[in-house]
Amino acid sequence: MPEGDTVFLAGHRLDEALAGKALLRAELRHPRLPSGALSGRSVLGVRTVGKHILMRFSGELSLHSHFRMDGAWHLYRPGQKWQRPAHQVRAIIEVENRIAIGFALHDMELVPTSAESTLVGHLGPDLLGENWSDADLHEAVKRLSADPTRQLGPALLDQRVMAGVGNLYKTEVCFLLGASPWAPVSAVNAVEAVKLSRKLLLANAWAPEQSTTGQRGRGHQHWVFERGGKPCRKCGDRIRVETQGDDYMARISYWCPTCQQ
Repeated sequence: MPEGDTVFLAGHRLDEALAGKALLRAELRHPRLPSGALSGRSVLGVRTVGKHILMRFSGELSLHSHFRMDGAWHLYRPGQKWQRPAHQVRAIIEVENRIAIGFALHDMELVPTSAESTLVGHLGPDLLGENWSDADLHEAVKRLSADPTRQLGPALLDQRVMAGVGNLYKTEVCFLLGASPWAPVSAVNAVEAVKLSRKLLLANAWAPEQSTTGQRGRGHQHWVFERGGKPCRKCGDRIRVETQGDDYMARISYWCPTCQQ
């Protein structure tokens, strides 16, 4: 599933391409949504909240979408060939000189803009929120610390705690904190965990590829993520791999048994 910074960058690119322009074409290919609901409107802007994208239109209407595992918004010029098959198209938003195509989008909803909170109000503080404050930090820390016995990995992934962390950052934050993903939340400093999560997301918010090591070269971007069986960059021990969580919450975890006791 895409990380919060991936969604953040996609949202900003959509905003730059579409905001302030009248719709020339708007199709919604979703059984719950009327295809012509956006006809005659203009795009006011695009905002992101965690892993959610909210596209706002004139007439007090917002289109909500979520990437989940395989969704994406692509931007094209008129006449440019699409990079994914037409049967995956769920939305076509065209303005002058730009076309936004939503492929395999999930959880699509049309709501009054004033009612966006019904879709994202349950989320914790947005780690990439432009108005991030000490109050957001304290709220995220409070939510993370609410159950000290909870395993750290799933707690970091819980979007109700703080919005934006995916499996990559969960894995890397645990490593940098020196704690196993299976350790209880009480084993780490919650303030440090929240600050580190935000720091890593911010460092990659405007980059197409993520790095947690500070290096961008292929094979050098991550400490342990997707490095199962390879030597730890700090101690040389072999990086372990195991699934953590049940059912839809199950995620592959990577960790160093020496650095993350």
